[in-house]
Amino acid sequence: MAIEPYRRLLRLPGVRTLLLVGLLARIPATAMGMALTLHVVNGMGLGFAKAGLVTMASTVGMAIGSPLSGRFVDKYGLRPILAVTTVAQALFWSTAWALPYPVLVVAAAVGGLLMLPVFSVIRQCLAAMVPVEQRRMGFSLDSMLVELSYMTGPALAVAGITTLGSGWTLGVIAVGITGSGLALLLLNPPTRSAEELETPAVKVPRRQWLTPAFIALLGTVASATFVLTATELSLVGTMEHAGQTGWVGLAVGIWCVYSLLGGFVYGGLSRGFSPLLLIALMGVLTVPVALVGGDWKWLLLALLPAGVLCAPALSSTVDTVSRWVPAGARGEAMGLHGTALLIGGASSSPIAGAIIDAHGPPWAFFTAGLVGVAMVVIAAPFWRRRPQPATRIPDPEPEPASR
Repeated sequence: MAIEPYRRLLRLPGVRTLLLVGLLARIPATAMGMALTLHVVNGMGLGFAKAGLVTMASTVGMAIGSPLSGRFVDKYGLRPILAVTTVAQALFWSTAWALPYPVLVVAAAVGGLLMLPVFSVIRQCLAAMVPVEQRRMGFSLDSMLVELSYMTGPALAVAGITTLGSGWTLGVIAVGITGSGLALLLLNPPTRSAEELETPAVKVPRRQWLTPAFIALLGTVASATFVLTATELSLVGTMEHAGQTGWVGLAVGIWCVYSLLGGFVYGGLSRGFSPLLLIALMGVLTVPVALVGGDWKWLLLALLPAGVLCAPALSSTVDTVSRWVPAGARGEAMGLHGTALLIGGASSSPIAGAIIDAHGPPWAFFTAGLVGVAMVVIAAPFWRRRPQPATRIPDPEPEPASR
């Protein structure tokens, strides 16, 4: 597959800088959950149950705050929201190490509510900076960078807690997330394209875009992260039951590489596919993984078909949001997309964990795949009544001849 289309994408004004800032900003963001968990367990000596309560409070805050931040970006612009959330994150992460447990739970919820909206902002700005015909490639590349951040952030959090201690690690996260907010403030990427700015700003009623079809889309987004989270837990559970925990990091890394390769190929295709098809295929291909034994090498091979669909499935949902929702409501819509991602992952962890404990990892693979397929079946009737694209998609230009 030619790499020239990606080069053309990165030559668009501001896109390369936005993606680089987004990658660096997401690393401390992806380290937060692991850092909080290990701080409570190791630094405070309170166990995983209480650590789970802190991370749950943070997750609930983020799920509520994500669409609120997006709505405020639509209404007031990007910089005021970045300023408020950057200050809030700096205060929380610079003091979290010293807070007593009850205060930490409340502060984690408030910190989640006022989370720096780096994930949704990068996607919203990417939709504004990239022409419609190149958005699928842009969102595919963004999904690949998100994958890299999730491969890096939690690992750095573990390394920091075990070597420097929780106080220093939380302080480094404070510096990282504050620097990310300041970088985005200075960059101030556009949230609307030049063409969209020429259109008079009008208030977009929610009923125009928050339709049953859009809600069905959010349901499939949640089901995708349900499948991915359950797959990761099942992979780790399988290796632990086989006494191969020393290879867990490598196995999860290889699984992430599958997603990176799939995202790269998908972004370069001449046409995209429906999120329903991609998520259904990911679910269907996850089900037979339950038949593989405990050898992690065979398990990784069995995960390849579903693994290469991870980034394409998620990026296709972002692309669909950008096409369905008017520019004046894109921030809130991207925020709801982020909330759906959080709900899928948060609900998957206890369900998959309970299945693994009661019946073993194979049944968790099986259940995760069925959930993905079932949600697509539920969403399909509503999909037929989806809204018209928010922007007209021009006919694709012919590819220039390669030199």
